[in-house]
Amino acid sequence: MDYVRLGSTGLKVSRLCLGCMTYGSPDWRPWVLDEAASRPFFKAAVEGGINFFDTADMYSLGQSEAITGKMLREFARREEVVIATKVFFPHSKAPNAGGLSRKHIFDAVDRSLTNLGVDYIDLYQIHRFDPQTPIEETLEALHDVVKAGKARYIGASSMFAWQFAKMLATSEKHGWTKFVSMQPQYNLVYREEEREMLPLCQAEGVGVIPWSPLARGFLAGGRTKVGEGNTERARTDEFAPHLYYRDQDFAVVDAVETLAKARGLSNMQVALAWVMRNPAITAPIVGASRLSHLSDALSALEVTLSDEEAAMLEKPYRPKPVLDHQ
Repeated sequence: MDYVRLGSTGLKVSRLCLGCMTYGSPDWRPWVLDEAASRPFFKAAVEGGINFFDTADMYSLGQSEAITGKMLREFARREEVVIATKVFFPHSKAPNAGGLSRKHIFDAVDRSLTNLGVDYIDLYQIHRFDPQTPIEETLEALHDVVKAGKARYIGASSMFAWQFAKMLATSEKHGWTKFVSMQPQYNLVYREEEREMLPLCQAEGVGVIPWSPLARGFLAGGRTKVGEGNTERARTDEFAPHLYYRDQDFAVVDAVETLAKARGLSNMQVALAWVMRNPAITAPIVGASRLSHLSDALSALEVTLSDEEAAMLEKPYRPKPVLDHQ
């Protein structure tokens, strides 16, 4: 396993991050694995050299954080792992249950610390941009969270590049803690972040830890229409059809399958290798509901694609609307 700096910080993270949305309660989503079923994945990840784990307070309404914290206490020392979680989405219909107000951030960080069973969070991220809260309120609250010792670093997730640039500039203006990472959607069937967000992050020294580098499993193949697939998530994921399943998306999957067969690799290895060849990318966040998914992701670290192979994979892509910034 290679370890790289997260952006311009001194924090070193593994080249792969284990996404922990898959681990929590099946009552939240039918494809989520419970604690007993989750244990082998954390064990394999730690043994494979992964030291970076990403979750969020809204995944299984806190159960994902609880399982992540418990499993990491079992398989690793606290100082050896980098735990990331996120704040924004509400847990209830109460007026202040979501968003990025000072009140919600302070309430949410304490709840996440309790769920995870830790004294501090390594990377505390805003899950989305909140247009209803002044960015000064959000940024000062995050700064205070860091200064209180509840988080070591702060990061952000999907938003427009102009919004992120404005937040970075505001933090610098006031001398507040700046974002060190961005978590955008980025994969072979969603490349819109190449236009502005990825260049912005490179220019500002911000680490990029993309979510859904395999398009929620869509790039693994085996799907011709909504509701098909060889995993429970593929068959029941209600969100993926809003992001993918266009004709050109299937053309990209065909290109991935063609190259995978020619190289004797899996679709996952090819698609992940493509993401990691981008110099803007720090560590893709990979989810795994089967141990073979995790082993494929780890072995993808050894796969190098030529410029010609990358061009072949990219050729079928067609620009699409910006998706999931809300």
